[in-house]
Amino acid sequence: MIHARGLARTFRTRKGTVEAVSGVDIDVSAGELVGFLGPNGAGKTTTLRMLTTLLVPTAGTASVAGHDLLADPVGVRRKIGYVGQSGGAGPDCLVADELILQGRFYGMGSADARARAGSLMADLDLTGLETRVVSTLSGGQRRRLDIAMGLMHLPGLLFLDEPSTGLDPQSRANLWGHIRGLHAERGTTLFLTTHYLDEADALCDRILVIDRGRIVAEGSPDALKRRVSGDLVLVGSTDPARTAELAAALEGGTELVVDGPTVRVRVPDGAAVLPSLLRGLDAAGVTMTSVEVRRPSLDDVFLTLTGRSLRDAEQGEQVPEPAEVTS
Repeated sequence: MIHARGLARTFRTRKGTVEAVSGVDIDVSAGELVGFLGPNGAGKTTTLRMLTTLLVPTAGTASVAGHDLLADPVGVRRKIGYVGQSGGAGPDCLVADELILQGRFYGMGSADARARAGSLMADLDLTGLETRVVSTLSGGQRRRLDIAMGLMHLPGLLFLDEPSTGLDPQSRANLWGHIRGLHAERGTTLFLTTHYLDEADALCDRILVIDRGRIVAEGSPDALKRRVSGDLVLVGSTDPARTAELAAALEGGTELVVDGPTVRVRVPDGAAVLPSLLRGLDAAGVTMTSVEVRRPSLDDVFLTLTGRSLRDAEQGEQVPEPAEVTS
């Protein structure tokens, strides 16, 4: 469905040239649900906008849904659906009218568009909202409407740009269920960008990790987490120096870090080594304030690959996205 090689995009800003995407290679097969994971400003949206013909690449080639991205952008648009971050429904329009109009834009007859709209509203729990004004919908309802609009013309490939951003936990979980349903029941190929670790872990068959415009890893969530060796043991104590000394003696212990009163160490099997560590601390008279064993997470993968946490990267200096720069 997607075959890209060396896809790149640079922008000119007041401070000079910014390389937002630096020659990425992407392959997505029919029927996959692929996540594009990275911090804000890493190049996710820029890459998505190139793949959906909304932004012309500075360099590279790509075939999307069987059509050449540069030679046949109209062919690409006919075969894909796209749900952007800000949504596409007019706030003053009626729900059913927006869906029918979208179908008409793609050449559907009036009756077919109405039938298709009704089917999608049923599938995405929008039945009964046909005559509601879009601006009166909840956040979750609006995102489901956005997805319905992207599916009106039966695309084989749907792009979702950070679909659950701004939703409350219940609405996010509900939306995830609908995304899983699209993939499992309709066989729709889905390519979604996200900076939510739990979203990528819960939804995706395969994940591409992007940082500073480059893809730094790819694989299934479990395969990526297996690249991190061992579990993370965190112990809070009244004597972190002594705790660190005992933790350093653990068999196979690595990545020992003292962060205030908390000592972190990575070990092959946290559950197995924890009892001996606790006995040692008790014998040394060290009072523990907290103990935790963490299995590897996608954030650990990002930390291993880049030397920084994905959550920390969210707060740090970001690469400007297209909305913040000029061509």
